[in-house]
Amino acid sequence: MPEAALPADRTGAFRRLPRESVWADLLGRAARGDQQSFATLYDETSSLVYSLAMRMLSNVEDAEEVTLDVYNQAWRLAKTFDGSRGTVTAWLMTMARTRALDKLRARSSRQRNIDPMPEHFDAPSKGESPEDQSATAEQRRIVLAALDQLPHDQRRALELAYFQGMSHAELAETLGEPLGTVKTRIRLGMMKLRELLTLAGDPVRSYS
Repeated sequence: MPEAALPADRTGAFRRLPRESVWADLLGRAARGDQQSFATLYDETSSLVYSLAMRMLSNVEDAEEVTLDVYNQAWRLAKTFDGSRGTVTAWLMTMARTRALDKLRARSSRQRNIDPMPEHFDAPSKGESPEDQSATAEQRRIVLAALDQLPHDQRRALELAYFQGMSHAELAETLGEPLGTVKTRIRLGMMKLRELLTLAGDPVRSYS
C-alpha cells in the first residue's frame, strides 16, 4: 500500500517531498480552515513575497503591508488555487506583484495630488472636536467588536501586544508559549482582524 503524501508525522514528509508539493498541501489544508497549516505556509514562503515587494517598492512599511495583504488574500482565496495551472510560489508572486503595483500607482497618485504648503496657515486645534471624539469612540467600538470575534488565543495575544505594548518576547513569557507560536497567533489574528474591519467599513490600514 503506497505511503500517504503527508502522514501524521509531517516532518519526514517535508524532507521527502518537493517544497511546492508541501506548500500545495498546506494551502489545501488552509482551504479547509486549518490555520496552523496556513501559518506554516506563511513562515516558509513569506520571505519570498516580502523580497519581491521590497524590490518593487523600496520601502519597508509598504513591503510589509503588501506581504500581509497577500496572505490575507491567500487565506480568503485558498479554495480557488489550482495546482494544474501553476505553483503556489507563482500564485503568491502574482498576488504580490499586483498588490505592489497598486501600491506604486497609489503612491504616484498621492504625489501628484499634494498641494504646496501655503505661506500662512492656521495651526490645527490640539483638542479633538466633538465630531472627532464621536468618530474615535465609534472606531474603538468597531475594533473591540471585531476582536471579540477572534479565537481567544489570538485575541489575547493582540490585546497584550497592541493595547499593552508588549514585545513578542514579553508575550511569550507572559503566555508561557514558544516565541514562534506567539508570532503565528499575532499574524493570524491580524489577518482575521483586517478582514473583519474591512467588512465593517473601518480603515484597516490603521491597524497593520
